[in-house]
Amino acid sequence: MVIQTRSTATCVPSAGRPSIAGGEVVTEMSVEEERGVTIAGEEQLGGAWAQALALLAEDLRRRDAAARTLRAYAVDVGQFARWASARGLGPADVGPKAVRRYVAHLSERPPAGDGAAPSTSARKLAALRALFASLREHGRISQNPADLVSTPRRGSHLPRVLSAREAARLLDGIANETPAHPSARPLELRDRAIFELAYSCGLRAEELVSLERDDVDHDGEQLRVEGKGRKTRFVPVGEPAMAAVRAYLERGRPALAAPASPTTAGARAGAGPAAPTDALFLSKTGRALGTGDVRRRLRTWAARVGVGEGASPHALRHSFATHLLDGGADLRSIQELLGHASVSSTQIYTRVESARLRSAYARSHPRA
Repeated sequence: MVIQTRSTATCVPSAGRPSIAGGEVVTEMSVEEERGVTIAGEEQLGGAWAQALALLAEDLRRRDAAARTLRAYAVDVGQFARWASARGLGPADVGPKAVRRYVAHLSERPPAGDGAAPSTSARKLAALRALFASLREHGRISQNPADLVSTPRRGSHLPRVLSAREAARLLDGIANETPAHPSARPLELRDRAIFELAYSCGLRAEELVSLERDDVDHDGEQLRVEGKGRKTRFVPVGEPAMAAVRAYLERGRPALAAPASPTTAGARAGAGPAAPTDALFLSKTGRALGTGDVRRRLRTWAARVGVGEGASPHALRHSFATHLLDGGADLRSIQELLGHASVSSTQIYTRVESARLRSAYARSHPRA
């Protein structure tokens, strides 16, 4: 039973819907399509590694892993398999020492002179744990070597947070309709709706581009959001955000969804499968937006209104949580609104508030 409230977000499991990866729309695959998906590099690898990677792919599909998860694991375990094969190691030959060497290799290898960030190494190590856990469950190995390797420590940096004044200046600078200037363009109406929702509801970029028209509850002034792990939560929407969404749906989206001209249709034909017609936010060619589109548009608007560097959809999400905390909201409610699985993920905002207070103390106290 789902209880929808206006003060908190209620999480429930949801059915498969489109998810976003790397700025492109990734539709959840049918059983037939999934059977044709292989772990990256599996087709080039032979013998035991090909079998191990195929086994992991099958286990992930059996657990109904999202398409985005399948792709991420595909890249990470495929890279390790090729690294191990080049050193003459099969799945049964890999021990904790080899996994540590690989993690060290990740931190040292140059893309542009720098190794992988600790968060990237941690993600790849998690993929290896899943790979060897799968092999152990099927009796191919006796222990999981990745379990004996410590996760790289991540940097303790605080998220970028806009002040309430900066957030207002940014949002008011996008499609700011007035009685004297009532005719904002469709793309401006769309962008205003996107970033009002991002700040009003604390949404991730992927959650924004995954929204569908039916996810907006106009009467209840709330939003149905599909988050990580295919969990759905219901988040209240503020009045400015609802007004921006209504303006976009009335005057912006119909123009973007209008039948394409032959030239536009030809451009679409080479751009991959068409976006679902019920996607809430559309591009100028009528396709569903990707996360890269959202980030680029926000950077453009931030530069135009002079908000400063570091403005991103996640900065709006961080600002949402920090301003709620400033206003007296409790951490557990913020956790539910953000869709965090654990309150420990939400506690970073208490550190943001603590840092702000320390800064104010240092500026103001005579003996600071």
